[in-house]
This record gives sequence, structure tokens and C-alpha cells, in this order.
Amino acid sequence: MHENKRNNTMKLLSGNSNRPLAEAIAGCLDMDLTRADIKRFLDEEVWIEIKENVRGEDVFVIQPTSYPVNDNVMELLVSIDALRRASAKRITAVLPYFGYARQDRKPGPRTPISAKLMANLITKAGADRVLTMDLHAGQIQGFFDIPTDNLFAAPVLIRDINENLLANGDKIMVISPDVGGVVRARAHAKRLNAPLGIIDKRREKAGVSEVMNVIGDVAGYHCILVDDIVDSAGTLCHAATALKANGATGVSAYVAHGVLSGPAVGRISASELDTMVITDSICATEAVENCTKIRQISIAPLLAEAIRRINSEESVSVLFD
Repeated sequence: MHENKRNNTMKLLSGNSNRPLAEAIAGCLDMDLTRADIKRFLDEEVWIEIKENVRGEDVFVIQPTSYPVNDNVMELLVSIDALRRASAKRITAVLPYFGYARQDRKPGPRTPISAKLMANLITKAGADRVLTMDLHAGQIQGFFDIPTDNLFAAPVLIRDINENLLANGDKIMVISPDVGGVVRARAHAKRLNAPLGIIDKRREKAGVSEVMNVIGDVAGYHCILVDDIVDSAGTLCHAATALKANGATGVSAYVAHGVLSGPAVGRISASELDTMVITDSICATEAVENCTKIRQISIAPLLAEAIRRINSEESVSVLFD
């Protein structure tokens, strides 16, 4: 009775960034998305009008801040402001992909920490909490002065590996595409009871292509490259070539966020990768949908369960397993 009352006071609002994912989340929760008009003036200013009463409601704004990043960020901020001014009881920014996360520190003098700026903007706009997934750097959670839940796509990705690779009897090895991703790769390897390998990527001097050294005996294994973001896909494609050259029987990539900018899709098509699996945290472009090597799996059930738990004040940490 208490839980039903809470569910009756929950609403889902979607921006234009990834409406198919928002609709899938709503379907998992057996709800409709809140009616709203999100439009642009002729000069590209964002304008929103919420078509339902949200006073006293627990509202979840679903808006990955992916390409076009700045437009989608403004949609998010304006939506939060509209909800705050409409007297929503609590506003949760649901960011399946958190743009600007790669700018989490100062890599040199006179450079910004844009991930912190994003956190400030979202908080100042009026968000009460944040729900995101696979932050590029875990410490970004500390950039927010409001509760922040960082989910992991690992359970969804590992389930797919079990169903599509281990079920076929493949002998697998988990590979980190660089030294910085070893912790993530080790966690996957442990859950899959598989050995771990590392790609040591070095650039000897400026203007000279990177040398990929494989740490670990990959001969006879189907190698699984795991990463949080694939953008240009250069590192993963070069890693696949190095792994095949060292005797790998096959190479798959499992990545949480398929940014896939510029020539990435064409690069993947022409690469030694057998397949790349990404989640639907970012809406797939036509090029991604038409690429036979790229497959997208849904995180909608994971996000829907997290939203349900937040709304009913249940633990979210159980979803990390």
C-alpha cells in the first residue's frame, strides 16, 4: 500500500537526447512518459512546456548528455528549472551517459575541470539527486553536493558474454585496452572466472604511431576488450590487430557507452574486431544501426529498477552486483 502510493507520485520526463531509451524505461515501469513540448526558437534557444501537473511529484528527467552535447545539456538544465518552478517535490537527473566526464582533472596549466562545472550546473538548476552509469572517473560522484548513484553496465554486459560467448564453448580472456582500465577489466575477469591480459600502449615519439605490446599469452583465446567509452575507436581497433597477431582466435569489445564519433563506425567495420557490443545509453545513429559488427543491448531494465528503488526509498547498491 505504501509502495503503491509512492509509485503513483512518480513521473518520468524525457528530453530529446535518447527518447527510445526513455520509452523503454517507462515500459519496464508500466508508465507513460510525462507529456511535454521541448522545442527550439529560430536561434536554437531551448524552450520547454510541461503539459501535466507535477506539483508534489517525484520526477525523473531522463537525458543522456551525448552528441550534440551542449544542446542536450541545455535541455536538461531547462527541464530541471521548469520542474523546480512547477513545484516538483524531488527532481532526479537520470544521465545514462554523463558528457564532459573525461574532463575530470587538470591535465595541464590553465585548463578547466569541466566535469565539476557540469555538476555545479545540474545542482544549481535544481536537481535533488543524480542517477548515472559507468562514470569515466569514479571520483566525479564527489563533484556533486547532492546524492549521486553511479550504476554499472557490467551485469548487463557479462550476461551477454555468458549467453553469446561462453554458451558457445569459447575459451575467453578479458583484455584491458590500456593500463588505466586494468581495474575495470580485472573486475570483469573475476566475474567471468577468466584470465586477464593488458595492452601496453606506447608512443615512442611525436608523429610516430603507437606500439601495442600485449601482456599475457592470448594464443588460443577469444579476447574480450572491455572499456567504459568508445569514441574514435582507434585504440580498440589497434588492440584487436595486436591481439590477432599474437594468436587470439577472435576479438570482441564490450563497452558501456558508444560515443562513436567521426570515422569510428567505418574504422570498426574495417578492423580485426569480430563484434562490438555497446549499451543503449546513447541513441544509436543510422550508421551504428547499419554496421554489422556493432550490436546494442539495453540498459532500460537496469535503470528502471534503479528508478523504482529510488522512488520507493529502497537500496540501489544491490544493483551493483
